[in-house]
Amino acid sequence: MLQKQITPAYADAEIRLLYETAFPQEEQIPWDDLVRLIDEMHLDFTAYYDNDILIGFTIVYPRPSFNWYWYFAVKEELRGKGLGQQILNQLIEKYKGQSCVLDMESPRQECANKEQRQRRHAFYLRNGFRDTNVYRCWDDLEMTIMMMGPGTFTLQDWDEIVGELRKYWTWE
Repeated sequence: MLQKQITPAYADAEIRLLYETAFPQEEQIPWDDLVRLIDEMHLDFTAYYDNDILIGFTIVYPRPSFNWYWYFAVKEELRGKGLGQQILNQLIEKYKGQSCVLDMESPRQECANKEQRQRRHAFYLRNGFRDTNVYRCWDDLEMTIMMMGPGTFTLQDWDEIVGELRKYWTWE
């Protein structure tokens, strides 16, 4: 699997389409703002390819106390084939020994895609993430915070990362 670092100059239409179709609109930052943040926030935006075929991408916000796994997407038609597992394995290896945190749509919230959320949650648990028992809500969407590596994650950590993001982009 080939990895390519995404820069503002290389953020192409195919990656944008995956971003805009893989995540609910309420979880998306407008594409042009996200591309601008690559350099401003020093984001680790990586696309994964099989030859020239885009498989998926990850966006990690490296921080001193933990790395924030911000976005992780695999093309819908390629899901269930172990490719997401391969990408996650590469990401875990890249940040080995460091604390890594992610948020995901809560598997405990009643919704139309509850089964999908539960599968995603189980996927992360199988891969060494643990629940932090920190939950945040955006409008009616509950997010579960998961963590891998040393340390803990608190509401104060959440507030800090949101505060950092607000320095670069405001979604109000």
